Amino acid sequence: MAERPTTNWRRGIAAEAAELAAGTLDPDCACMVDLYSDELLSATDAVLNAFETELATLDERDDEQVFAAVERVVLALNAVNEAHDESAFETDEREQLCLYIDEALTEQGVDVIALTARHGLGRHELTDQWRNW
Repeated sequence: MAERPTTNWRRGIAAEAAELAAGTLDPDCACMVDLYSDELLSATDAVLNAFETELATLDERDDEQVFAAVERVVLALNAVNEAHDESAFETDEREQLCLYIDEALTEQGVDVIALTARHGLGRHELTDQWRNW
């Protein structure tokens, strides 16, 4: 399965904690825990859990079904972002989330390039019509 962005964020938190413990990072430079609170990680994982569950039953040949799944995951991530004062997902996080959605669909057999092309979109525009983050 495609690696969730939250896995990457948790790795960053752990690496930063190790650097702090080793004394190789100035505490004033530590930011990972502030960027990725437990609440944000849990809420994002809940959204991605639901998306992964839906992917398991997805008919990869049904464009409407695929777009509906993308819409649901993006709207749910919008809600997570809104709950965190519209600042949960900055540029790097947005890119990771969009890549995750693309990779997860691809692993389920969806040809994302063909899907988006059939609808007059570029591959990286898959989430744009619903995404507020």
